[in-house]
Amino acid sequence: MTDARPGQNNPLLVFLDLCHRARAAVGNEELAFLAVNDTRRLVAYRQAALCFVGQGVVALSGVVQPEANAPYGHWLLKLQGHLLDTAADEQPRRLMAGDLPDELANEWTDWLPAHALWLPLAASVRHPGSTAGGLLLAGDAAWNDDELALLAEWRGAWQHAWLALFRPPRWSPRQWWRGFRGWLHGAGDGKWWRRRPLQLLLGALLVALFPVRLSVLAPGELVPANPAVIRAPLDGVIGQFHVQPNEGVKAGQALFSFDEASLTSRLAVAHQALATAEAEYRQFAQLALADSKSKGQLALLLGKIGERRAEAEFLAGQLERSRVVAPQDGIAIFDDPGEWIGKPVQTGERVMRVAAPQDVEIEAWVPIGDAIPLDGGAPVKLYLAASPFAAVTGELRYLNHDAVPRPDGNYAYRARARMADAGDRRVGLKGTAKLSGGWVPLVYWALRRPLAGIRQFLAW
Repeated sequence: MTDARPGQNNPLLVFLDLCHRARAAVGNEELAFLAVNDTRRLVAYRQAALCFVGQGVVALSGVVQPEANAPYGHWLLKLQGHLLDTAADEQPRRLMAGDLPDELANEWTDWLPAHALWLPLAASVRHPGSTAGGLLLAGDAAWNDDELALLAEWRGAWQHAWLALFRPPRWSPRQWWRGFRGWLHGAGDGKWWRRRPLQLLLGALLVALFPVRLSVLAPGELVPANPAVIRAPLDGVIGQFHVQPNEGVKAGQALFSFDEASLTSRLAVAHQALATAEAEYRQFAQLALADSKSKGQLALLLGKIGERRAEAEFLAGQLERSRVVAPQDGIAIFDDPGEWIGKPVQTGERVMRVAAPQDVEIEAWVPIGDAIPLDGGAPVKLYLAASPFAAVTGELRYLNHDAVPRPDGNYAYRARARMADAGDRRVGLKGTAKLSGGWVPLVYWALRRPLAGIRQFLAW
């Protein structure tokens, strides 16, 4: 390509026409083509290249699509990096091979003619994500001052149109960081209360001191509040259940009974022994009328009769107690009857519970590491797994002072909370309980567990 001057055209009219075309451009590709090809209408040059940091070579004169991996493109990027690092201002800069380091100067003649002009394009603070770059023009003759002034105005108009069409990437951490830095340093006006760092510090302090309610989450469930615990009245083997789990019962209704075979046989033996003792007593009473020695045996036989009668009465009472009845109206709560039938139990062993349907409260197990100060009447919410969107509310009734073993073997503090209305929720539903304590700053709420762990680790 040979140098050509713009001819007899009026430079001002050409400049206005180029500005009009720049404003009417519908995309960055059209603007890039305009910069590297139609700038020849203002000044003469042989080659032109448009480059941006992070984008590489955007456009080349006389080329529809620049090759990203071409040696010429790599050399242009090195030249751009050097010019951006050494530029003292944003004014157009004349270049020759002698103005560059040896690494770039040695390859100058392979890619460019004798003279070049660098038109820097600075990044805009108002357009986060925009990057610096420049337009490089190369020709056989140097440009005069009038041409440099005209190119500087053309560069400003073109860059304004370029930034108007600029659309930064939506997901760019670099863009976010630049936008944050611009926002951070974009205010102040010399007044200390308008400085962004101070405003951020005061905002963070207010957020840290914002009062929140100290709370803890713990496994919870619905349990009977005042159940009647049915325990084994004697040692033996359970023979039969007369109710099913979760079945409603009435006071006096039979719940279960023991195997009566052993008690029945022992009671029959006791009755037979009592009858034998009574017969023996009558025999000696008749003999005592004629034999004075037989009178001394009567007192002994009376004691034996009393012993046999007491044994028979005890066995009869045991037989009656082997038939367990409900002490109150409610629901029978126990496991599968098949697991109990034929199982030997000891006196006092719990078999089932009878609880009123509406007499329900919340039981929670607070882990040892999550223990917080909780006063009586503290609000408690239970989020049931069966209905997570409807919380069960209550008030704390008591919290154990000592940790006790849970059913899973871990130690925790047992908490009980009374409920105003249990609704139709049944005993045994499980979920997560939220126990709320007093009001504390947000920073304490967030750092309580980490600080406790650090203190235990450092023993300080």
